[in-house]
Amino acid sequence: MAGPGGRMMAGGAPTDRSMDFKGSSKRLLKRFGREKSSLYLMLAAVTASVAFSVAGPKILGKATDLIFAGVVGRGMPDGTTKAQAIEGLREKGSGSMADMLSGVNFTPGEGIDFGAVGNVLLVALAVYAGAGLLLLAATRLSIRVINRIVFQLREDLQTKLARLPLSYFDRAKRGEVLSRATNDIDNISQTLQQTLGQLINSLLTIVGVLVVMFWISPLLALVALVTVPLSVVVATQVGKRSQPQFVQQWRVTGKLNAHIEEMYTGHTLVKVFGRQEESARDFAEQNDALYEAGFKAQFASGVMQPLMFFISNINYVLVAVVGGLRVASGTLSIGDVQAFIQYSRQFSMPLTQVASMANLVQSGIASAERVFELLDAEEQDADPEHGERPERLEGRVSLEKVAFRYDPEKPLIEDLSLSVEPGQTVAIVGPTGAGKTTLVNLLMRFYEVTGGRIALDGVDVAKMSRDDLRSSIGMVLQDTWLFGGTIAENIAYGASREVTREEIEEAARAAHADRFVRTLPDGYDSVIDDDGAGVSAGEKQLITIARAFLSDPVILVLDEATSSVDTRTEVLIQKAMARLAHGRTSFVIAHRLSTIRDADVILVMENGSIVEQGTHEALLAAKGAYARLYAAQFAQALAEVD
Repeated sequence: MAGPGGRMMAGGAPTDRSMDFKGSSKRLLKRFGREKSSLYLMLAAVTASVAFSVAGPKILGKATDLIFAGVVGRGMPDGTTKAQAIEGLREKGSGSMADMLSGVNFTPGEGIDFGAVGNVLLVALAVYAGAGLLLLAATRLSIRVINRIVFQLREDLQTKLARLPLSYFDRAKRGEVLSRATNDIDNISQTLQQTLGQLINSLLTIVGVLVVMFWISPLLALVALVTVPLSVVVATQVGKRSQPQFVQQWRVTGKLNAHIEEMYTGHTLVKVFGRQEESARDFAEQNDALYEAGFKAQFASGVMQPLMFFISNINYVLVAVVGGLRVASGTLSIGDVQAFIQYSRQFSMPLTQVASMANLVQSGIASAERVFELLDAEEQDADPEHGERPERLEGRVSLEKVAFRYDPEKPLIEDLSLSVEPGQTVAIVGPTGAGKTTLVNLLMRFYEVTGGRIALDGVDVAKMSRDDLRSSIGMVLQDTWLFGGTIAENIAYGASREVTREEIEEAARAAHADRFVRTLPDGYDSVIDDDGAGVSAGEKQLITIARAFLSDPVILVLDEATSSVDTRTEVLIQKAMARLAHGRTSFVIAHRLSTIRDADVILVMENGSIVEQGTHEALLAAKGAYARLYAAQFAQALAEVD
């Protein structure tokens, strides 16, 4: 029952503040603390893999030096030394060539040592193979860690939904809540899968490559770092512009899902009232909004990669030019410059990858905040640690000066007192908004009273656990709810223990559902979906009533339970209820006063207060509010006959 707040989108994303990227990121990363051992193993494997990958270019550079030395040595006169050969070049006026060859370890007269080159290549092959295997192990560990984190996040969300008060779902749109529990969780999973392992690998590669670059040539390393500040500026500016768009993208996704869910569940009404075009127009507007938000988010973040590639190419040109000059001066060998150019690529590539991950990370964190908002929603009050229980469940209910209000400024129920003895049938009538269903919700502790107390067999229900309280109450609502499964399974859902087929059929017979169930092709094994397709509205109500009977409660709550059945079935159900209500306390909310003539007590509610109570005959004789309600319904019935 919705409160005065109306159908505001409590489950929606915030519209008055920007996303807390830093805070949400920290909360998401904290969840990895539960997987420390696997994370340490993954980090060790990634570190070893990166170390092998970083060593690869240096080893290949050694092979290049051996080949070049062999080519140079073969062209030099045999029987001379390296110093003599270089001096001879200077005497011939080839000083630049002499400077370059001074850094080459060649032996005049000797060609390429293919054995040494082969050994170096075998080492390089082993190093790269080791790097690949270690990366495979790290990837496997990463996948396991991420799936555990997402698994736990889904469990926490499911547990949270079970702890949220009914008032939250009264205000939230179901499609919006479902979007957070499905789309946003899936997006977080996809983001982590695509970024976590690669991000760690890229960061370690940047560090490892930088160390080796400074080892080979500090000057070239500084040249390679010239473009890093530019990369940081580009990544920061693009990130600032794309982050709000990702927030908007997932906000609009939630709204669109809420609209689709509403239109799908109410598609019959949409057609009956000819609202197809209006529904399609609303869908088109929200779909356009999602297109715009998604396009802006992806375009803003997509600019990152080409910009980073451009900066990477600038870095490559600078390293190649300065490296060539260092080789010409004999300061570096060709193999070292070759290795350095590879390292410059290895250095630029992780920077580009990290920047390219920005859109995924921003999208994932946007979803994470939406999930965390749901996890942070105010929960219902916790059950007492050691809940009290009545010594014997008899069904005696007492309301002592009960007060309740949805809005603190607008009282709904004030100073309501009532005593119901075991086995009594209490009917609650009154105009719409009088507080009839609210009274039952308070008894079930779907809402907590704001004043006074409600007691079951002398025990304050607030001191009982909700499970103990609700297990003693069977409830049938005006709105039926069935899940996908067989009819037998739907009826058995009401039992807190394993029940036999005979017990299921007995409950169905008591609710007068057995006759129509047996006319179905598979009888009690007939499968229905969550919309109850294949059975009528009245038949669905009979199934839910049978479910309540099977639970064998001490208290029965029937909220307009017979509103969806035909007159003949209604009479049969009334007789069955009278028989099954024997020894049970029953609360019946009804609009049709003809259905509650035999109630022990009839409560007439107006504006949250009980204005009259008594039997049907006594209330008619009093000629008060009940008599006016009865006369109005009788006059309406006559008008319909005329």
